[in-house]
Amino acid sequence: MIKQLAPSLLLTVAIILLCGLAYPLAMTGAANALFPFQAHGSLIEKDGKVIGSAQIAQGFTKPEYFHPRPSATTDTDPSDPTKTVPAPYNAANSGGSNAGPTSRSYIESTQALVDQVKAENPHAGVALPVDLVTASGSGLDPHISPAAAEYQVPRVAAARKIAETELRKLVADHSEGRRFGVLGEPTVNVLALNLALDQRWPVKAK
Repeated sequence: MIKQLAPSLLLTVAIILLCGLAYPLAMTGAANALFPFQAHGSLIEKDGKVIGSAQIAQGFTKPEYFHPRPSATTDTDPSDPTKTVPAPYNAANSGGSNAGPTSRSYIESTQALVDQVKAENPHAGVALPVDLVTASGSGLDPHISPAAAEYQVPRVAAARKIAETELRKLVADHSEGRRFGVLGEPTVNVLALNLALDQRWPVKAK
């Protein structure tokens, strides 16, 4: 009996040490050495302080900034732990709404977003990009399409009193193409774009 159990126990311990300790440590060390920025959360600093991550969306709402995609993330209801409440851009609880396209509440909330975005951008003059009124599957997508950024240019330019042509150039400079030329779609990182916006045309304190 012992002779049969001993090899099994030794193999189990060896696998635990190899897969549960050695491999994770090796991968963590390799990630820190080869991709230190990504391994530490793709954190972005401004004036020596961490202000966000390049991989996590933030809820910009002021007219002088480009706005991200909506977020359907939630958090625990403080008054009832068995329920959840909307908590947009909650990085601790990534997820979508799971509502189907025929859901009445989903249709109504999307229409409300359409009305809100159009009201915020009355001079856009082009079709409303769908990513400005639909949340991503994670609820934390930091990117929008170049078309979604272009749609917001008139509002941001007016709020900052700058030329739309200059702002469109900034958007183009911060647009990222398809990965390897074929994967995914062109995108714009909202946080990076807004940081560049503040650097180029700082908002004057009121």
